[in-house]
Amino acid sequence: MRILFVEDDPRIIRDVSETLENAGYIVEHESNGTEAWFLGDVGDYAAVVLDLGLPDMDGLSILKKWRESNRTFPILVLTARGSWSERVEGIDAGADDYLPKPFEMDELLARLRAVIRRSAGHANPSIVIGDIKLDPRQMRVTVNGVPKTLTPQEYRLLSYLMHHSDRVIPQQELAEHLQGEYEMRESNAVEVLVGRLRRKLGGGFIETRRGFGYMITSETADKPS
Repeated sequence: MRILFVEDDPRIIRDVSETLENAGYIVEHESNGTEAWFLGDVGDYAAVVLDLGLPDMDGLSILKKWRESNRTFPILVLTARGSWSERVEGIDAGADDYLPKPFEMDELLARLRAVIRRSAGHANPSIVIGDIKLDPRQMRVTVNGVPKTLTPQEYRLLSYLMHHSDRVIPQQELAEHLQGEYEMRESNAVEVLVGRLRRKLGGGFIETRRGFGYMITSETADKPS
């Protein structure tokens, strides 16, 4: 999944980016407020991790502008500001959660998983569809309780489809959440990954909607692809 990380502290940038990448996320970073606002206004992100204290345009202003433009991705706010009134203002402006600095990386990951999960309509920590269970905490996938070994891109693809079950996901949208912004994208990369996942998970789990994209239904049955 593709995450926009907005922060201007070099140490926090390094530590958080490394943590998110190790957790399987595709991370795009921006330290300038105006540039961050533009990226969020035109880009497709699973979530945004947003610092409030930024140069050029502060995080609260960015947050308000995104919500005024009906950008609905979940936003986890980071801030060194300790005032409860500022936290309330951020939540009222449209933030989904708040994490004060300093923070533990495990808490950051837990809160990020939670806002992504809730935004997709999932209440439980793990997502179960049919015989398949995805545990984002351990980056683990099982079929009928049997662990399956997936590559990072296979896991990202499955995770995105399962988080957005019952929605047809265009191939281009899937590609954006599988690879970094500057990585070369093969025209058939998504098709190849879907084929590999079908062989590992069962052919009927991921449906092809010709001309539209792929989807997983929440009431998936074992049917031919």
